[in-house]
Amino acid sequence: MTATVPAWMREQITTQEYDSWSAEQCAGIEIVDGMVAVSPRASKRHNRLARILANALDVAAGPEWNADTDFDVRLQDVPLTNRRPDVVVYRADTIDVTPTRPEHVLLVVEVVSPGSETTDRIVKVDQYAKAGIAFYWRVEQAATGLPLIYTYVLDPATGLYRTGEMFTGAIEASAPFPVEIDLGKI
Repeated sequence: MTATVPAWMREQITTQEYDSWSAEQCAGIEIVDGMVAVSPRASKRHNRLARILANALDVAAGPEWNADTDFDVRLQDVPLTNRRPDVVVYRADTIDVTPTRPEHVLLVVEVVSPGSETTDRIVKVDQYAKAGIAFYWRVEQAATGLPLIYTYVLDPATGLYRTGEMFTGAIEASAPFPVEIDLGKI
């Protein structure tokens, strides 16, 4: 028996096509250079880390910024590239603006899962920097049980991320705003 792959999984899609899809069609996928990239379902630990981070960042960011999960950030229109970071800190006044664009975003956070290591550690770092997103955090689910958090800051002169602080279990960051988050109790 041969499986038939739907056309939308083997042909580039345009911004207009994607924007016509339902929320159900867009769930669990990202678009990279016009091609659909299916994401595996996240674990409970992954989702909990993302939620704790989003909640703490939302409180620390103040009224000008929101921190939320599970929505697209449109990095470019042609070829279409939408990423769905685990946590996005974005300007509060853009809550009803769709799509969310890099100029709305201050920080993206990716929680690395089995199967996303290369994408989160290498590919997305380059894409988010190229899009001009000022801060990127990568959360590694370490074998010790304590998450490792790597922070990156965009260097405006080079357009590349510089390595920032690294935290184990608990975050005590000063940028992009002061925030303390204990991830050691997950």
